[in-house]
Amino acid sequence: MSKTLIRGAKVLGGDVQDVLIDNDTIAEVGTGLSAEGATVIEADGLILLPGLVDLHTHLREPGREDSETVLTGTRAAASGGYTAVFAMANTHPVADTAGVVEQVYRLGKESGYCDVQPIGAVTVGLEGKKLAELGAMHDSAAGVTVFSDDGKCVDDAVIMRRALEYVKAFGGVVAQHAQEPRLTEGAQMNEGVVSAELGLGGWPAVAEESIIARDVLLAEHVGSRVHICHLSTAGSVEIVRWAKSRGIDVTAEVTPHHLLLTDELVRSYNPVYKVNPPLRTEKDVLALREALADGTIDIVATDHAPHPHEDKDCEWAAAAMGMVGLETALSVVQQTMVETGLLDWAGVADRMSFAPARIGRAKGHGRPVSAGEPANLTLVDPAYRGVVDPADFASRSRNTPYEGRELPGRVTHTFLRGRATVVDGKLA
Repeated sequence: MSKTLIRGAKVLGGDVQDVLIDNDTIAEVGTGLSAEGATVIEADGLILLPGLVDLHTHLREPGREDSETVLTGTRAAASGGYTAVFAMANTHPVADTAGVVEQVYRLGKESGYCDVQPIGAVTVGLEGKKLAELGAMHDSAAGVTVFSDDGKCVDDAVIMRRALEYVKAFGGVVAQHAQEPRLTEGAQMNEGVVSAELGLGGWPAVAEESIIARDVLLAEHVGSRVHICHLSTAGSVEIVRWAKSRGIDVTAEVTPHHLLLTDELVRSYNPVYKVNPPLRTEKDVLALREALADGTIDIVATDHAPHPHEDKDCEWAAAAMGMVGLETALSVVQQTMVETGLLDWAGVADRMSFAPARIGRAKGHGRPVSAGEPANLTLVDPAYRGVVDPADFASRSRNTPYEGRELPGRVTHTFLRGRATVVDGKLA
């Protein structure tokens, strides 16, 4: 049995309290607490949050262990304050059977740094032609509840309808990568002024918005749940807002990079800024922030997409799309949402822990910081300022758009069921 006493932390950024962890559970929350033999953490000035939950992570294993493994990815997650991540299905082989999702689930258990919940593919091989074994993946040891072909859009309306009907039976959710493929053939960046000036193929906002519009109507017709991955345009915000006003069961996520970065950065031709969906305009960024603040967008999800050096250090057209994000997400949210006054820390806890855990049904995560709850917790130093150095990352990949940029905040401690995975900013 082990005990840890966190003394004087601002719980969810509010009242200063002590939190006593006894083995894997929060034993007591109050003031003036003491516990004989407990490890004491003096948390003056620190924010205590429930462990973060990421509904959109690419761990690459099996098949692309040169980019990331479940072990390195979960170490990166713990460093960023996460206690649970949902692993996308675009592995090699694709996670479209019970066998593959159980392999990922087992690797997560063995890693010990955070819980890993596999996401199952919607279609066999991500090919969009035939439904994958959704029921078998749900009934497996992994207990899959979220299904996505992320990286590819389920563009066939009939297949999407069938998927929504199927998962309704067990309360699952289909997470859609909204990208009409016919409208994005040869696309390299956001379609607009910058793409025209640079001569790069444009990726129009309507390619995202048209799929979201179709899918919220399908979800309404079926009476099922749909989740929109990495929403990126002001128009998409308005469609989701309209759908929610009608009572349609839709949720949506935004990535940290879409809250901060714009397509102006592509003028450098640095492939680190090449991502799917692409970086959009300042107008879109501001709309996304407002939507996250007012709850139209439910959660922040990283879309952590690691790539080896050779896949990004090349000419723009040949470069892979994607950015790593687990280790910088909370800092970006602090800068764009907390320091701008759009969210308080309780709001951050909702968008990065409570809501994603609820959408993905992550057991034991996204729980209140109160006695009797699992001790999945994160301590943050909001006063810290530091320059991002990818050499310090726990991730196997280094494709961050924030290299050399000063960001606020630092995760000082992460606890997974009472066991410290990060201590004083370092992996335990």
